[in-house]
Amino acid sequence: MAEVIFMPRLSDTMEEGTVVKWHKKIGDKILEGDILAEIETDKAIQEFEAESNSTLLYIGIKEGETAPVNSLLAILGSENEDISSLLKENQTIIKKNNKKIFISPLAKKIAFEKGISLENIKGSGNNGRIIKKDIEKYNNHLSDDKITFKKVDHSNMRKIISKRLINSQMESPHYSLFLEIKMENLIKLRESLNEMNYLKKISFNDLIVKASAIAIKANPKINSSWTEKSILYHKNINIGIAVALEDGLIVPVISNVDEKSLRKISLEIKEKVIKAKEKKLQSNELEGSTFTVSNLGMFGIDSFTSIINQPNSCILSVGRIKKKPIINNDKIVIGHTTKFTLTCDHRMIDGAVGSDYLKCLKHLLQEPLKILL
Repeated sequence: MAEVIFMPRLSDTMEEGTVVKWHKKIGDKILEGDILAEIETDKAIQEFEAESNSTLLYIGIKEGETAPVNSLLAILGSENEDISSLLKENQTIIKKNNKKIFISPLAKKIAFEKGISLENIKGSGNNGRIIKKDIEKYNNHLSDDKITFKKVDHSNMRKIISKRLINSQMESPHYSLFLEIKMENLIKLRESLNEMNYLKKISFNDLIVKASAIAIKANPKINSSWTEKSILYHKNINIGIAVALEDGLIVPVISNVDEKSLRKISLEIKEKVIKAKEKKLQSNELEGSTFTVSNLGMFGIDSFTSIINQPNSCILSVGRIKKKPIINNDKIVIGHTTKFTLTCDHRMIDGAVGSDYLKCLKHLLQEPLKILL
């Protein structure tokens, strides 16, 4: 008997999914455990496995299409099995620009083959469902006007980023603290570690993440989250690392940073950055952060402010290491500094608390051997 497969909920916050790739085509034999498709959620791209032996009879959501959770994804069954009744019962729902579009399977097939966008088509079927004649009518009246722009639909990631950043700005009163820190000793420490082959290509970001965790441990109020009834002070120091991708921003999490060696932290950051760029992170690798570090120094940015990654109370923004004249022992010398910005949620973190954290971070970065202890 044929089995209808619906768009699965692959994360606790997932509302819709995009089919990135089908690994099987209609008519293919399916074995239990085979990868049917890759589905992009609000957090990552995940593989969707078959749970039984069967044949792929129908694909409801094609590559590149987005649909809400529980939409018709595929139908599996016996070879040459009649599934016409199932198709009538399960109309296709596609989502474009946060708007649900109801469309018959045949109309969807024609639109896909002709490359027709569904956004401007008004359905004449029941409940506004788009049917075959609507597609044909629209196709006959397409304008030959020259296109002067390229339109790219929002990815799931971009839509979720937009929603969360707006909520963060609206819900939490942001303020920022700025501090410029001398980096001479940190530069020397990094050079020494690399020369000793203690770590291969250790980055300044690795050292800053480790120092951030030590400073948080000394200032535990920073490691908090706001709820309607209370403030949660987290025991574990889990730092999210902001990673820029082509279609958005993702924040993999390094857990228990204060308890890990610099070597372990460096290896985990490198591994998760690679996985993030290849869209291979699992949902659990993106959850549970208590503090976030965003570093744009490698892009040549001097300083910047960030929006808090909820439910964190703070986010640390890191600029580039800049060569400049500085005052040392009442003399002007050439040195290196970096500008740090701590953006805080004022509901939990008062200015004095944020300042104490930055003061501790400054001490660690200017006397960096303490980072290794």
